[in-house]
Amino acid sequence: MTDHIGSGSSQFPKQGFSIPDSRHDGWAQIAVVGRAWAAAAARGENTDHLVTEAGAALTALEPLDGFCAFPGPQLQRALRDQLRENDATAFAHLAQRINAALSSGSFRYEAASGEPGPETEVQLADYLPPSAETEERHRPYFEVLSVTAIDPARYEQARQEIRRLRRVDDPFVYELVPVGSFEDAIVAVLVNPELQAIVIGDGFGFHSQREWPALREELDRAVPFDPAATDVREYGLRLGRVLKAIRPELDIYMLTERGAESLAGQPEAAWLRRIFYGIEELMELHLAILDGVGERYETPYFSNLKHYSQKPIGTFHALPVARGKSIFRSHWIRDMGHFYGTNLFLAESSATTGGLDSLLEPTGTIKRAQELAARAFNADRAYFVTNGTSTSNKIVLQALLAPGDIVLIDRNCHKSHHYAMVLSGAQPLYLEAYPMTAYSMYGAVPLRSIKQALLSLKAEGKLHRAKLVDLTNCTFDGHMYNPQRVMEECLAIKPDLVFLWDEAWFGFARFSPFHRLRTAMHAAERLSARLRSADYREEYRAFRAQAGELDPADPRLLDMRLLPDPELARVRVYATQSTHKSMSALRQGSMVLVRDEDFGVVHGAFEEAYFTHTSTSPNLQIIASLDLARRQMELEGYELVIRATDLALRIRRHVNTHPLISRYFRVLTPAEMVPAEYRESGLADYGDVEGMRARILDAWRRDEFALDPTRLTLVCGTAGYDGTAFKGLLAERYDIQINKTSRNSILVQTNINNTRSDVAHIIKVLADIARRIEEELRQGGEAARAEFAARVKTLMEDVPDLPNFSRFHAGFRDDPKSATAEGHMREAFFTAYRPEDCEFVPLAAKEIDQRLKKGPEMVAADFVIPYPPGFPIMVPGQVITADTIGFMRKLDVKEIHGYHAAQGLRLLKPASLGGRGKRPRR
Repeated sequence: MTDHIGSGSSQFPKQGFSIPDSRHDGWAQIAVVGRAWAAAAARGENTDHLVTEAGAALTALEPLDGFCAFPGPQLQRALRDQLRENDATAFAHLAQRINAALSSGSFRYEAASGEPGPETEVQLADYLPPSAETEERHRPYFEVLSVTAIDPARYEQARQEIRRLRRVDDPFVYELVPVGSFEDAIVAVLVNPELQAIVIGDGFGFHSQREWPALREELDRAVPFDPAATDVREYGLRLGRVLKAIRPELDIYMLTERGAESLAGQPEAAWLRRIFYGIEELMELHLAILDGVGERYETPYFSNLKHYSQKPIGTFHALPVARGKSIFRSHWIRDMGHFYGTNLFLAESSATTGGLDSLLEPTGTIKRAQELAARAFNADRAYFVTNGTSTSNKIVLQALLAPGDIVLIDRNCHKSHHYAMVLSGAQPLYLEAYPMTAYSMYGAVPLRSIKQALLSLKAEGKLHRAKLVDLTNCTFDGHMYNPQRVMEECLAIKPDLVFLWDEAWFGFARFSPFHRLRTAMHAAERLSARLRSADYREEYRAFRAQAGELDPADPRLLDMRLLPDPELARVRVYATQSTHKSMSALRQGSMVLVRDEDFGVVHGAFEEAYFTHTSTSPNLQIIASLDLARRQMELEGYELVIRATDLALRIRRHVNTHPLISRYFRVLTPAEMVPAEYRESGLADYGDVEGMRARILDAWRRDEFALDPTRLTLVCGTAGYDGTAFKGLLAERYDIQINKTSRNSILVQTNINNTRSDVAHIIKVLADIARRIEEELRQGGEAARAEFAARVKTLMEDVPDLPNFSRFHAGFRDDPKSATAEGHMREAFFTAYRPEDCEFVPLAAKEIDQRLKKGPEMVAADFVIPYPPGFPIMVPGQVITADTIGFMRKLDVKEIHGYHAAQGLRLLKPASLGGRGKRPRR
């Protein structure tokens, strides 16, 4: 039960990380208490304790409800009156109606119909996907925050004035949520996911009338100035900037009675969509709000595709499935049409005319859709890709790299990056992430290692060839870099470096005020602004006085915070995201995001690379889904991502604290996934909800690496299961699908598709499995317990050491004596295309051990990628060492790309490994 809240103090329900969901939990609890009160009253029992409990729950929620239009003060008063009159039946009924309206979202429909309140029946259909035959029942609904100095007693009058502006042909309907202070405005955007616009007036105060102890630290961190030393007339512009930093998708307007013209020209006004003078144009403000939301609601490609599907088209081009006649008239595949429905085929075409546009040369609706995506994801440019982020990575790398360029690249990145090295002819200089040997996985690449590689290249006179840094953020297992710090320090060594951040799993992060701190586009924006500021130039001058000319032999540089020269540094950042992995896009829907100050120089090469890898027959539905995914995230991404994070934290907490489940399973904590040396903040666990939001913000701003809470490494080796077996058990017996496994763990991830029911399902399954293990051990006696312990020891202790990249063979290096380890992987790759230059050696053969001791060196002909762990343990041209062989021999996985057990390892024959220039080049 929610704690009782006295006057002057405000505290959120303690159930979760998501404030909106905590509010919904509070209403659910009020409904439960109301039903219990009504039932006890009907039985004639004493209900004083339930009345007190209901009152305390209402009091706890009142501060949160003040920031939401529903249920509103009228219904709140009604509940208070029923409580005071001891009317248990009426209280239970109204509380249940409010809770049901919040759970189903039906309050949006009632507001849109002009009848706010929970009187309309909540239908089961509100919880179900719409059918193809059902027309939309309502106009989209949202809420508008008004930050105003008017007397709270006039709030209802202000709401009524806004309602009178509504017109029948308005595309949306909204309700006003007034607040009276700077701090209350911040709390409102955190509490209320229905907000789509903010109107900031004049004369409001700074401090809230409530204390907000649960959010005090978060509130203080959000305000980058001293309110006591700031003119109250400046609060409006300052507030706009603060709110935009928390929820950048919201439109912000200013309503002022002082110098609107002069305010409009100030730099701080860049955060505002529009400034209005007083209330002289209230209808214009109303229309501007609708227009702003309409711009985010716009889906140019999807809308045009719907329009196209409704035309009576005659098709005389490729693609027989277009219009569906070949399917619906078929005697044999009509079930295909029944399964997929008519719209899919009516919306198919291989034409690029009639408004459908061309993905290769967009000039219309695709061009507009990509512009909207760029705005939504904080990029200068966005490109849609319909065959996955594997292709997005190849496009970027082929566009930016030429033969002979050196790329600093995480060896554990996705295989598409390695293949892009082959395509481009660039030379990879592999960087090693810190190992997590106990779980057969790697973390992320320490900044110190990246700096060491750059300084070594500088020492050898090869820094001019270092073109790009290529890293994965976040990694499969949830390790998030600090992109701004990485780029800042690297640019101090080489100011024109380009950065590719593979954010395949991280596209959602833009829409969380927490995750956003760790995204490439946010970091690029912040870094560009920092380099342009006068304060930074002073900071840089002090740094140069201390550090000097950055001599690569200076050992201080590896641990010193390096700063780039603002006159030389160029911010050139690319991010690729698998939109389909974390948003509502169809499979293979991907985007390339660009913030490159020198993009004009590479635009032609980028276009050629895009043409090279983009199909001339892209899937129209994937393009449309990218358009729609962007719309959804701009309009409800904040709520969805915060909820997904909250669900992940619930799973962590329940697994790790459950008395039975935790005997056999646990979710690894930040302390177990990120060594202390990379966690300056000291944040060790996500388990304690109290104060967690502020601690996460602090850690994610400071730490070198942070752990994405939505990616949960669940250890199953302590239950006697290897990752592959446990994945199979979950899928076959319990209908739970997961993706990645390791030797002794599985990866569970939450996303915007998950619900509390999903959380309950996985918790119950883990409890059921734990109970079954307990019963089997009890029945099996000492022998079963010994066998179980041995199995656990094998999985958790007898783990193979993870192999590092050794080196490229001297024949594939420009200078075999060089201290830097880049090599010509493309040449090695194509050498293997000649069968006469290759040989096969069985993995268990004694020949391997003899050659490891006495030679000749064994050189890999292929990429060898075991799943798990899912990264190349061999690449073409790599010298194979004993640790790699030992790792492979201990592997107990079935899926190893590039290796066929019946043939053995494919190696390049020693005779094919002469020095560079002694064999044909490809």
